[in-house]
Amino acid sequence: MTLSRFLAVSSLCALLAACASAPSGNESAPETAQGYYKVGKPYQINGNWYYPHEDYSYDQTGIASWYGPSFVGQRTANGEIFTKNELTAAHKTLPLPTLARVTNLENGRSIVVRINDRGPFSGSRIIDVSERAAQLLGFEQQGTARVRVQVLADESKAIADAMRHYGTAAPAVAATQEGEQEQVASAAPQQAVQTETLAPVRTTPAIHRQLEATQPVPEVVQMPVPASTRLYVQAGAFTQPQNAERLQQNLARFGNTTVSPIVINGTKFYRVRVGPVASVPRADALILELKKAGASGARTVVE
Repeated sequence: MTLSRFLAVSSLCALLAACASAPSGNESAPETAQGYYKVGKPYQINGNWYYPHEDYSYDQTGIASWYGPSFVGQRTANGEIFTKNELTAAHKTLPLPTLARVTNLENGRSIVVRINDRGPFSGSRIIDVSERAAQLLGFEQQGTARVRVQVLADESKAIADAMRHYGTAAPAVAATQEGEQEQVASAAPQQAVQTETLAPVRTTPAIHRQLEATQPVPEVVQMPVPASTRLYVQAGAFTQPQNAERLQQNLARFGNTTVSPIVINGTKFYRVRVGPVASVPRADALILELKKAGASGARTVVE
């Protein structure tokens, strides 16, 4: 990234910070804490391994949920203080913090959130947003929604670079849950993950402070709503078609199981999916069944 491009992104991030939503009148100002940039080690929750890594091409569909009052005042996985009225979110593997666009595929409402926490670890969810984010996306009452999550690559890279070069080093333990995750990291099975090394960019402490405090503006963008969406559980994705066909045969007993090709960053993958699935609870149950059958990476997708 060139310096001029970085400064342009910095200006955008500063604008987002300046326009951040303020707490409502019935919630006192939260405690503040300096966050830090973190990718993190592999960790295990409820028997499942997760592998944090930098992925600035991340673009996935799935189920979103939200969390709120019971977490107010607690530290997030990168040391910030959670408040339900900021547009933040939790993700299992993306770097912290990362800016991402979340679009509700059921009503077309779309916002930008700052991912600064780990989770969700319940069922088929791919992202857990704050209560305010759920309100703006229009699914606070129903609890979950079918969404698309897209990382804002340039902005997230700029924040990562500034925090790496001017931020504090990540402490050994950020919070209780994070500490539990790190204790088992050394036992993680080896799994290759794609990472992207960012070239150093000269900046200033002032710009760093702006980026570190970035909070997305509470602005809803209306996106086109798909005519219809279907819920699937993706059991795996392979570069070799015979591996996909083998898994398809092994999972046929769980319902309609298909193999579909897709090209991602020039590489052709063969996806194994079960469905369509009738509901989110059924997808949650199916994921558990598939994991017991050996599909450890099973997850929900929406198309």
